[in-house]
Amino acid sequence: MTSIIPARRRQHVAKAQTAPFPSKQLYILALCRICEPIAFMSIFPYVYYMILSFKITSDTRQIAVYAGLVTSAFAFAEFLSGVAWGRISDRVGRKPVLLAGLAGTALSMLVFGFAPNLPVALVGRALGGLLNGNMGVLQTTVAEIVTVKEHQSQAYAIMPFVWSLGSLLGPALGGALAQPCESFPTFFARGTLFDQFPFLLPNLVCAVILAFGVLVGVLFLEETHEELKGRRDFGIEAGRWLLGHFQTRPADQIIVDKAGEANLQEQSALLEDEEPPGYRTIEGSPCQPSTPSLSPKALPADAKTKGKRRVKNKPRGVRKAFTKQVVLNIAGFGLLAYHSIAFDQLMPVFLSEPISTEPISLPFRFTGGFGLSSQTIGLMLSVQGVYSMVAQLYLFPFASRHFGSLKLFRCVLMTWPLLYLLVPYLVILPQGLQMPGVYLCLLWKITAQCFAFPSNQILLTNSAPSSLVLGVINGVAASSASLARAFGPTVTGLIHSWGLKIGFTGVAWWACGVVCILGALESLWIEAVDGRMDHEDEERLADEALIDALAIDAAINAAEDLQQFEEGGVQIPKSESTLNFL
Repeated sequence: MTSIIPARRRQHVAKAQTAPFPSKQLYILALCRICEPIAFMSIFPYVYYMILSFKITSDTRQIAVYAGLVTSAFAFAEFLSGVAWGRISDRVGRKPVLLAGLAGTALSMLVFGFAPNLPVALVGRALGGLLNGNMGVLQTTVAEIVTVKEHQSQAYAIMPFVWSLGSLLGPALGGALAQPCESFPTFFARGTLFDQFPFLLPNLVCAVILAFGVLVGVLFLEETHEELKGRRDFGIEAGRWLLGHFQTRPADQIIVDKAGEANLQEQSALLEDEEPPGYRTIEGSPCQPSTPSLSPKALPADAKTKGKRRVKNKPRGVRKAFTKQVVLNIAGFGLLAYHSIAFDQLMPVFLSEPISTEPISLPFRFTGGFGLSSQTIGLMLSVQGVYSMVAQLYLFPFASRHFGSLKLFRCVLMTWPLLYLLVPYLVILPQGLQMPGVYLCLLWKITAQCFAFPSNQILLTNSAPSSLVLGVINGVAASSASLARAFGPTVTGLIHSWGLKIGFTGVAWWACGVVCILGALESLWIEAVDGRMDHEDEERLADEALIDALAIDAAINAAEDLQQFEEGGVQIPKSESTLNFL
């Protein structure tokens, strides 16, 4: 039997290399996913003016603090509910939770659009975080759709690409539709609902987009939970019915399909009446005893426990789910999210701060920024977003296939602290080198981000002991990232303000570098373990090899019995022996 397993392994590798990429479900999932970044990012162009319209402070320097509260409300609420949504998805399935997250985001956008004051706006954003557990559940769904390890690098690049695309469309939509009575007075007159709530229109459009995402998910998104994906889905049936009415097929093709279906049903009925090899008898011949079959006691010891092994290898308890490698990957994800979002919040501030006239005292004492306008910064961030999509879709799959997820993850984290060390020194470069240096640092950061996050997700998915606990694992990971994103900008902003007071503009950047170094050191304990896919493949191959061995033993026994019968003078009709023994 041992000689069969390598052959089976070669067949499995060949099958994996030719297995089709699950593009259909991933693209449907991406279509649902893109609705969220459009809605989430649409508030940033007008949140400053929205806070200003609430008239809660006369000091414009305080508006940034309240705007930060609005941003953090979503992340902190998502941190509180992430684990709960992950566990719910393990019980009721991934599809209902994903659709509920989209619907919850739509509801929160409406509350935010109708907000007359800051408390209602905070409630609206927090409501979106509480009702949306899609970040962790989405990664779980991708992990269950992609069953071949060779497809992981390409699959895990799609969702970040979709987020980058939505991050470009969302701000453009929010900036264009906010305060429509001022921007489009011909279509939106004063005294109407949109004059009373000047920021309702972009939120209303986002709610419609999210409703479209829910509709697409109901009709075409399939359940991926291992134990629940076989249940009846009326939404999928309705989607197929709709597609059947819009897709026309030739009449001869329909006849062929129906004939093929009838033939398949007939073959299935025949197979149900046919016993497997090793258990067939020759009861049709009255002169001969039945062929000896292998009783359970005669089976090898590993064959007796084979049916139980898979159940044991699928732990459902929380303690069994959080192995050492799972915990290390989640911790790495949290550290990565902390300094990454801190960079995203700190860089626009650094670019917009006025140019300093204070003397420079190297190597550490200097202040100032670049004094760029918001339009220039927006253009730079747009270039960054376009490059992010290209890097996510093309560079990451290439690098992941050639270096592997673990090596790529460690390499990025080992070089990332150097970026935080160098960024503050951009202000002391010659005038002609400052903008090329800024663009180089932005591209460096985006490249590192596009490599690190998917690599970490692949490592986390492969370290899961079972697909049955992927929901709660990704829920905890999402919660840790949400907590980091809630406190990262606030803590970094406080450190940056303190650094400016004492004359050190690089303090906040170097503090992010320290956190990045901690993540790099922590990655040295992360291992590319044989995950759930490898264990399931080994068990499947062993099962197939065992079945083949038992079938061969049964055939040999049957042939020996046949030879004994013939030597004893008992003649067996050829047709009957063929039917009963082969």
